Amino acid sequence: MDDYLNLFVEETSFFNRIVLGTFLPESWWGPLPHWFQGWLRNYIGGVLLYFISGFLWCFYIYYLKRNVYLPKVSCGVVMEETTMFSASLNIVIADAIPSNRAMLLQIGVAMKAMPWYCALPSLSEYMIENGWTKCFSRISDVGWIPYLIYVAVYLVIVEFGIYWMHRELHDIKPLYKYLHATHHIYNKQNTLSPFAGLAFHPLDGILQAVPHVIALFLLPVHFTTHIALLFIEAIWTANIHDCIHAKVWPVMGAGYHTIHHTTYRHNYGHYTIWMDWMFGTLRDPVEDEVKKL
Repeated sequence: MDDYLNLFVEETSFFNRIVLGTFLPESWWGPLPHWFQGWLRNYIGGVLLYFISGFLWCFYIYYLKRNVYLPKVSCGVVMEETTMFSASLNIVIADAIPSNRAMLLQIGVAMKAMPWYCALPSLSEYMIENGWTKCFSRISDVGWIPYLIYVAVYLVIVEFGIYWMHRELHDIKPLYKYLHATHHIYNKQNTLSPFAGLAFHPLDGILQAVPHVIALFLLPVHFTTHIALLFIEAIWTANIHDCIHAKVWPVMGAGYHTIHHTTYRHNYGHYTIWMDWMFGTLRDPVEDEVKKL
């Protein structure tokens, strides 16, 4: 058993060498305890992923494809009446692009929380390396078909867990007031951006990622897949905060999540709309637009 657990240690050591060895002299990180090396690697990787995905996505949707994704829209009508002439109509045009100030605020909140976010994958790695979970190291240990089944069940557990964790962060008033409200100050299209994806109170962000770790104790999970899915969260949360509705069923895209930020009572789901559909909290952005017309 110890020999098998060493496979996990070898794998995390390999990840450490790739990330830490690229950015820091080995004399700086080599003497550090293994668990701290893992945290430092997760921190550097998390920060890089946050900024690279955020800046690239913002550049693409707000500047390169600005006229495609964010056409100018009517935001108000002003009526001016006089005693001799009929009313004149002035259309006020505004962009839906968040201000630099809003994005910098989001980056500041995310950066304060990032060291704490990275503690969760570091803890899960520690538990895996010590044999406390049901993780397996190689896909060949179970075969491709069981692996794919395990990944599907894992994602269902994560979806279910994040839905209820997110919903309770709204329903339990102290949790909302002291934790989740930090994220919900971004409640309009011109304040939401990809950088808002990780702009949480640290404990809030950790709580919403905890289902990833709980799943490790419930079913066999491929170690590298688990780590990859944790970091894909950073890309996914950037995507669902860009206010662009992709209309890909049953994906919980930005159109659904923008409604969540404006109503506070709908669309708690993470990857898909299924949990909201099952538990009666789904609100469709396309239907919303039809009703407005």
